[in-house]
Amino acid sequence: MMGPLLVLWLAVCLSGTWAVDRGNFKTCDQSAFCKRQRALKPGQSPYRALLETLELTNTKLTLQLINDNNKVRLLLELYRLQGNMTRVKINELKPLKPRFEVPDVLINDPPTEPLSLLSQDENGVVLSLGADSQRLIVSAKPFRLDIMEGREVLLSLNSRGLLAFEHLRIRKDTKVDPEGTENKEENEAANEPAEGEEKAKEDEKVEDGMWEETFKSHTDSKPNGPSSISLDFSLPGVENVYGIPEHADSLKLKTTDGGDPYRLFNLDVFQYEVFNPMALYGAIPVMLSHSAQRTMGIFWLNAAETWVDISSNTAGKTVFGQMLDYVQGSSETPQTDVRWISESGIIDVFIMLGPTPTDVFSQYASLTGTQAFPPLSALAYHQCRWNYNDQEDVAAVDQGFDDHDIPYDFIWLDIEHTDGKRYFTWDPHKFPQPKDMLQGLLDKRRKMVTIVDPHIKVDSSYKIHNEIRSKGFYVKSKDGGDYEGWCWPGNSGYPDFTNPEMRAWWASMFAYDQYEGSMENMYTWNDMNEPSVFNGPEVTMHKDALHGNWENRDLHNLYGFYVQRATAEGLIERSGGVERPFVLARAFFAGSQRYGAVWTGDNAAEWDHLKISIPMCLSLGLVGVSFCGADVGGFFKSPSTELLVRWYQTGAYQPFFRAHAHLDTPRREPWLFGPENTALIREAVRQRYALLPYWYQLFYHAHHSGQPVMRPLWVEYPQDTATFSMDDQFLLGRDLLVHPVTEEGARGLTAYLPGKGEVWFDVHTFQKHNGAQNLYIPVTISSIPVFQRGGSIIPRKARVRRSSSCMEHDPYTLFVALSPKRFAQGELYIDDGHTFNFDKHKQFIHRRLFFANNALSSRNLAPGSQFTTFSWIEKIVILGASKPSKATLKTPDGKESLLEFDFDASMSVLTLRKPGVNAGVDWTVVLQ
Repeated sequence: MMGPLLVLWLAVCLSGTWAVDRGNFKTCDQSAFCKRQRALKPGQSPYRALLETLELTNTKLTLQLINDNNKVRLLLELYRLQGNMTRVKINELKPLKPRFEVPDVLINDPPTEPLSLLSQDENGVVLSLGADSQRLIVSAKPFRLDIMEGREVLLSLNSRGLLAFEHLRIRKDTKVDPEGTENKEENEAANEPAEGEEKAKEDEKVEDGMWEETFKSHTDSKPNGPSSISLDFSLPGVENVYGIPEHADSLKLKTTDGGDPYRLFNLDVFQYEVFNPMALYGAIPVMLSHSAQRTMGIFWLNAAETWVDISSNTAGKTVFGQMLDYVQGSSETPQTDVRWISESGIIDVFIMLGPTPTDVFSQYASLTGTQAFPPLSALAYHQCRWNYNDQEDVAAVDQGFDDHDIPYDFIWLDIEHTDGKRYFTWDPHKFPQPKDMLQGLLDKRRKMVTIVDPHIKVDSSYKIHNEIRSKGFYVKSKDGGDYEGWCWPGNSGYPDFTNPEMRAWWASMFAYDQYEGSMENMYTWNDMNEPSVFNGPEVTMHKDALHGNWENRDLHNLYGFYVQRATAEGLIERSGGVERPFVLARAFFAGSQRYGAVWTGDNAAEWDHLKISIPMCLSLGLVGVSFCGADVGGFFKSPSTELLVRWYQTGAYQPFFRAHAHLDTPRREPWLFGPENTALIREAVRQRYALLPYWYQLFYHAHHSGQPVMRPLWVEYPQDTATFSMDDQFLLGRDLLVHPVTEEGARGLTAYLPGKGEVWFDVHTFQKHNGAQNLYIPVTISSIPVFQRGGSIIPRKARVRRSSSCMEHDPYTLFVALSPKRFAQGELYIDDGHTFNFDKHKQFIHRRLFFANNALSSRNLAPGSQFTTFSWIEKIVILGASKPSKATLKTPDGKESLLEFDFDASMSVLTLRKPGVNAGVDWTVVLQ
């Protein structure tokens, strides 16, 4: 039984308005540190570099900085990293107690390259960054850093004087000292003025919110006082910046002058609005800048609440103003200025110097790792709602898909499947035989996901709670007791996932003998992992709650990352390290890509929410998280049939494809809206299944190289300024361009086909179109505009079955789209679809397909690999072809055979029937 308070809270929240209650969440003005930092305006920096303290070793340069206003010293460390990156760290020289540095996010200690000193005088030093005459210039007074290439400034730090470092201090107005003041004398000695410097002012101004802060009914005790940090970055020549998810906003970030900065603070934002900079469920503090000349990235490694201000000297200029500049020969170079503000921790920033988008993706992947390679079935369709009621309901929905000939791979169970919201359990009345249910799905080669949230019901008869409490694994309140708050079960404890022992224990709970009723075809969903605390400040944990020695304030944005990590490790361990896991999480941080998938949270059945799913997933892909999707149909409210159909058509071309709906919404399985709509949804889902070989190959590349699966057009056409702010269409890999229909009642849309001298083929009609044009496309309710790039080869499977696993051994059809020069290339990647054997034992097939000189060949790209497939090539469709007199297949044994073919002269499409050759061997088809 839920407590009466919770019932009341739910009644208030789940009824009535459909917009976010902004009063629940802070603005910058209501966040004391943000307000303090933002009050600091650009100007002369009080910091100068003490060049006499400079030390240069093989791996780094260190240098002390001093704030001339208060005489506090900082320590600057500069590293030149392998792969064209620079790392800048700034900490207090002798802090009162250690300041938090983010662990576990970087996959290793990034390898360094030597910095060499080119010149030094009383004004500063010049260092060589090796490549392309790149130099790092440290100016002493005021302190600033510039990275240059030749005569061009790529990026400047503290050029606007907004470096601000609130040093830890002893509270003067009361007797309360922060813990760890043992080194008080040493600290004061460190901050004593050197000879010739006048004594710093004893009394620093104490402002509201420095030592205590109240928001609504919640007080944050701030035992360590003010500790925030800030640094500005200037990007000359840059007008376009992207990234810093998660926000329900456009792909190209907006300037924040006159409004709030973009906020990064993982929160359970109920019924979020679109097109604003409010914080959402996840936070990845990575920004990309792009111009026709260069792409760069800034990774601000800090897990505390963070605000990002963006300003630009071209923003807000009218077209007329820009023309006037042009006519008058205004020489003002466009420039974007970015300022990062975090509540605690240190400044630790990685500057990724590109110069291409691909280089930046590789650089970031070298720091935080790549997207986990999902099981193939996880890339198929997922059916979810809050909640499927019982085992009979699950069986009926499963059967409904078969009755209506719609494929699906996963059915999901939300919180109601548990025994009273006790995770790792089943409701004994509704799900008495979970293994029978799972076996029924397994017999059809389908799978299930159950939800396991990180809030634990405080109940002495619940094994999980008792073990966590007895082991001392809960997060603690500021007074040292177990921290408790309200969530779905009522009063709940929050396991401390930052503790590696807690994570290991949590992982062990997924073992088949621990998680009763679980089987190998059951995977996991971690929701509410921000963490969500219904009665907490901003619906989350108090900042003065304790994770070991650290406050939640220091590491808040890491909590969700650790929850997903521990769960993924549990799924791997339960199989003895053999099977790839699948874990979906709502909250995330940099590095979360290593552990599974994310989704855009509790969206609404509105057209704007459908539209915003595209830039939200594009933004995540740019910063490493390729496995992203949005709830198809919208979580809150009920979609019109048109919106539902359009959402299926869009979701079928986004990486994570799952329908989900709120408890209070009418049922919306795909067959409940009449036969015409069922047919439209069936067709969208079938298009997804046919394309699974290509999706799988894209994820293999994302796993290997960090390249995003779903990408903005500018990634592949970096010089085409027309693409820089496009976010209603996108590329999948290099070779498919998708412009979903996201307007209500649309009769047509305009798609931009990039690439001067290139051609694109409509994948449905095979119509050829030239690149570098805006193409008007008439649409009906069945239209999903998708184009294949001329010069590419894409594998598909034409025989769509009830689940992806049922299609494992089915044959391939190759779609060869010729470039104007009659050339094409592509790949084929095959493995067992679910284990780590592709990595551990090199068990996979990876082939290069290429068409040139009227011949199509398949050659091995991975000579060291070994895998056999039953799949064969059943058809080859060549777009933009001319009619041959004959087509000959040559196989490795020297045999030649003639192939049957059809040629459609009106569309220039050549179809070669039944080459019949195994997909894993060398072969060539010659056209004469």
